[in-house]
Amino acid sequence: MTASTSDQLSAVFGALADPTRRAILQRLREGDANVAELAAPFDVSQPAISRHLKVLEQAGLITRSRRATARLSHLEAEPLRTATQWLVGYREYWQESHDRLDELLARLREPAAETNATEPQSRKESQS
Repeated sequence: MTASTSDQLSAVFGALADPTRRAILQRLREGDANVAELAAPFDVSQPAISRHLKVLEQAGLITRSRRATARLSHLEAEPLRTATQWLVGYREYWQESHDRLDELLARLREPAAETNATEPQSRKESQS
């Protein structure tokens, strides 16, 4: 991973750390929106939403453009793909860890199963 990719990844995860910014991205999945539309569901000012948009833009998660007098925000999902690919490596790590744990548990159960199979029949019946 290059330094610029690492910086980009840090910016993406930093942007995603805030629930308001995640909600804005979710809304932008439906299509472009202006600041007033993005601010509507929140109990915050439009300048506060604009600051969130600036963080999202710096992380490369949105682009902003002018259409007549409106300044629209547009979702840019590619940085999310990069973050997802980075996370996939950890999913594989945890899957391998779980597989090793499953193997260990299976080995630990084997002696118990063998002990039960070799117990005298009368002892098994008395435990029932």
